Amino acid sequence: MTTTAIVIGAGQSGIAAAFALRDNGFRPLVLEAGSDTAGSWPHYYDSLRLFTPAHFNALPGRPFPGDPDRYPTRDEVAAYLRTCAADLGDAVRTGHGVTSVVRDGSGYRLRTVDGAEFVAPVVVSATGSFANPHRPHIPGLARYTGRVMHAADYRTPAQLAGQRVVVVGSGNSAVQIAVELAAVADVILACRTPIRYASTEPIPARSRFWSLLASAARLPVGPLFGTGTIPVIDTDGYRNALRAGRPEVRDMPTAAAGTVLCWPDDRRDHVDTVVLATGYRPALPHLRAVITLDRNGFPRHRHGLSSTHPGLAFVGLEYQHTILSATLHGVGRDSRHVARRLARRYR
Repeated sequence: MTTTAIVIGAGQSGIAAAFALRDNGFRPLVLEAGSDTAGSWPHYYDSLRLFTPAHFNALPGRPFPGDPDRYPTRDEVAAYLRTCAADLGDAVRTGHGVTSVVRDGSGYRLRTVDGAEFVAPVVVSATGSFANPHRPHIPGLARYTGRVMHAADYRTPAQLAGQRVVVVGSGNSAVQIAVELAAVADVILACRTPIRYASTEPIPARSRFWSLLASAARLPVGPLFGTGTIPVIDTDGYRNALRAGRPEVRDMPTAAAGTVLCWPDDRRDHVDTVVLATGYRPALPHLRAVITLDRNGFPRHRHGLSSTHPGLAFVGLEYQHTILSATLHGVGRDSRHVARRLARRYR
């Protein structure tokens, strides 16, 4: 007998989960809130490229098209995911945003925004985190009255051309956005901790580094890393740009007065806009009736399987199983791990 499994979300995590569940004997049904099956990718900033080459980012059994050694653009990733989702056929239903999940006997009852209900013994939440930007409390910005935006709202340098901008963060997106903006704006990259790089030199697409990273990404050590920042993968000369002061790198501001920020070395600068490239937290409002989240906004789980609710699983959480769990590379591997574990229980 084939067991139905409902996947919430049709982005990279949901698509990967559906294929893995199908391969392990389940009959997956994917419920997607929007009208697209490319997840959050169409909503990222225009110039976004993957920090890893195409060959590193294929879902299992579904090669990424084109030159395997290029760094795919945002739109190329979106198109790839749409093609993968099309292979799932009518198992994917768009326009079905899940508003609540509750226990129903030995399974779960899901209600969607249009009032429809679905029942299944297995639910995989794969809603990602783009809908839940992380805006941490930053004491040095408490009295700042200028514009504060999250990287989720950043699209193109033209938005901030000619301004004095502070980008807050030390990860890949913070560095990429700051370097890009520095061509059209006066930019400071403010970091709570020093920027860490994944290698000592820029990494070419054809490099042994990628096979080493793939090997490391097989290890189930993700939970040991908590919510730390992934080191910057320098594929486009970011390190050299920062060394040249384009943009300038500083510690976090210590205080603010109106639109003036104060720095640890007593410098003071008028700043038009602050961009928070401070990451995201899981978007799980649909699960509020069945689980509680920890202080960082994460559910209790063990390598993607809920620690408190049998039959409930996750794909796409940061560090849920490996160091790359929240990436396009990682969700394929994690999905297979979760699906195999679920299959042992329900087949």
